Amino acid sequence: MYKPFGMIPALPTPMKEDNSIDYKGLEQIIEHLIGGGMNCLLVGGSTGEYSLMSMEERREVIKFVCETSKGRVPVMAGTGCHRTEDTIELTKYAAEVGADCALVINPYYMPTSRQGIIDHYKAVAENASIGIVIYHYPDATGIELDPELIHEISQIEGIVGIKNTADGAHTSKLIALTKNNPNFAVLTGFEHLILPTLALGGHGAVGVVHNLAPKKIAKLYDLVVNENNVKEATKLNQELLDLYNAIEEETIPGTVKAGLEVLGLSGGPSRLPLVPASKEFKSKIETILNELGELKVKQH
Repeated sequence: MYKPFGMIPALPTPMKEDNSIDYKGLEQIIEHLIGGGMNCLLVGGSTGEYSLMSMEERREVIKFVCETSKGRVPVMAGTGCHRTEDTIELTKYAAEVGADCALVINPYYMPTSRQGIIDHYKAVAENASIGIVIYHYPDATGIELDPELIHEISQIEGIVGIKNTADGAHTSKLIALTKNNPNFAVLTGFEHLILPTLALGGHGAVGVVHNLAPKKIAKLYDLVVNENNVKEATKLNQELLDLYNAIEEETIPGTVKAGLEVLGLSGGPSRLPLVPASKEFKSKIETILNELGELKVKQH
């Protein structure tokens, strides 16, 4: 069973002016990321606006990314839904069309008990033929899973990792608790924590700046994990700090889409209630990407 690792971009979903999905644009982004050395692609995450899509659109986008990547890189499909039954159904569909693992957000709108959360993941994992990655994002859900609870869930057969969009202390404790589990990957969901997470023995990062500077993000992973060169990795990480900081200044994915447009790729609008990036932000992200040398490699 595939266990995710490395640098995994959370794919945005480019939109046309009428808010329909721009599949040609999505194909360009996929090629840009595979060419940039990414280890896996996340489709249907928060950045992909999954929560603003119909179930049919979610299925279509997952299928399209699996077909377009053609097995060149693994695909992680966001399949989390409020209902456990819907999550199971979408996860089964993702497996059928070629996804390698599924990202499943913890229950949140209808708060449940610790056992309810465990049972939710157990039910999804038991009914899936691909690995399940826990999606932990307390800033968005208002529900924090403590490291001990995640450790317990990690021992369920078929649970292969976590996208941990939580602070460094939480991630550090989680790595310590799960370090002897060879089937479980700890991936940070925060760009600022890529370097410390890897240095602590974590397995990678799911993020949004990966879409804008994939080669540099891939290099960062390589320097720490394969070359054991933390000095060079620190230097590269410092170069990327302005990008990490800027991307969260306004609403995501509007900021990422603005950056993609600067690179000559498709972004387009976001669906309400999300809003596009401001003109000031577009100008700022262009300056940052230019300073990073990304505009020299932009597609024509």
